[in-house]
Amino acid sequence: MKTIEIRVSGKVQGVGFRACIKRIATNLGVSGEVMNLPGGKVLITATAEPIVLDKFVSMLYGCPRIVVRNLSQQEIPLALYPEFTIQRGVYQYST
Repeated sequence: MKTIEIRVSGKVQGVGFRACIKRIATNLGVSGEVMNLPGGKVLITATAEPIVLDKFVSMLYGCPRIVVRNLSQQEIPLALYPEFTIQRGVYQYST
């Protein structure tokens, strides 16, 4: 198991992207969360087996009505979630 953090920019807010991500994650057995970030980006934290995470990331491009300008991912310390959830609102960076 590993956890990755994915940041996606482009036309990714207000188009049902988070709901699409949740459907993909649930179908693949990925746990984690997704939230909007300031500036129109989306942040995804996902935990699963590495091969499942690779498939998860590749399937994100298939969500309808989105335009991905940039997608970056990095491995972060393992984080265990009971399921995959959509965090409502916009994440605010703490100062």
